[in-house]
Amino acid sequence: MLRWLGRLLLVLVLGLALLLAPVAYNDLACTAPTDSEDYAAILPPEQHRAEARTLLTYPEWHIVHAYDDYARVIGDGDPHDYAFLPAITGYWSSLCALTTAAAEHGGMDTGAKQLVYTIGVSFTAELLAKAAYEETLGRLFASLRGPEPAPLDRLTAQQAAEYAQFLQQVPWYKWDFDGAAVALSENATDALRDRERSLAVGLEYRFKSAYAGLIAQAVESVGADALRLQMVVTGLEAEALAALPDVQVIREEDAGLVIETPRYRALTRLLERMAAEGADFVEIAGNDDVLYTAVSVFPQADGALFSFDRQGYGDTRHLFLTKVTRLADDLRAMEGRQMTLEHVHDY
Repeated sequence: MLRWLGRLLLVLVLGLALLLAPVAYNDLACTAPTDSEDYAAILPPEQHRAEARTLLTYPEWHIVHAYDDYARVIGDGDPHDYAFLPAITGYWSSLCALTTAAAEHGGMDTGAKQLVYTIGVSFTAELLAKAAYEETLGRLFASLRGPEPAPLDRLTAQQAAEYAQFLQQVPWYKWDFDGAAVALSENATDALRDRERSLAVGLEYRFKSAYAGLIAQAVESVGADALRLQMVVTGLEAEALAALPDVQVIREEDAGLVIETPRYRALTRLLERMAAEGADFVEIAGNDDVLYTAVSVFPQADGALFSFDRQGYGDTRHLFLTKVTRLADDLRAMEGRQMTLEHVHDY
């Protein structure tokens, strides 16, 4: 018994070391001298957000994109068709590039570092566990099922797509995992694959539901992040800006109009629309640099900080860091560059 306990402890220690190895690598190898440019902000200090956060919001979105890729893959295939390892390595590789770049914009603060490491380790553990099951037992039950998907294959694909869409604007821990698990039980047939999906995916949902509850409590104790930000815009009249969805015109400055907007995916669509209507951006949340992602059929792009192939789409995501004053021109030039805007990363 002691021998088996020793072996189990060794496996746990090795597993923990494996999960923490990327953290150690990022801390030791992805470094650069910390610097902050001398930029005189227009907006008042209470409206400022740390500039490095435009870079460090991407790791969270990498996970959102991974779920979207997964939904895309299982929409036409099976979970074992998804390449779990590239999704994991893509997270840590992109974080390394972004950590290095963030050093020139004030660097990662302790809170941001803890966040990206925590979610990175959780994401790695989740995908490794999911890969271990789907590449073995999951693949076996899919093989026994035959080429036609079972009812719960279709339902889990639908749930994955809805979850991926949900994450575009709402934190993951607010998803109704319990309701999704109940739906599996209620729609399962007597088919072997359905019983397996109901048990395996249902347990995954139940575990995530419990974990989500803990995260929600932690967020409530420290306070949720701001859902809106301010920016300075030129090129459009106040009436035109006020007519945009969920946009509030605050005041006029010599540099332009100060407006308040929602954040996250809603902000991306607003910036895209404003640029198309002739707006130019002067400053966002007290900063003059901003990260955005775009997709194209080309595996590389000039000026990209990092590029990553999207599963299920057959194209590549590119990360670009640009000046806020150049953002509108970049957005208007997307079609000419044979790219499609994916997301503008706020702070």
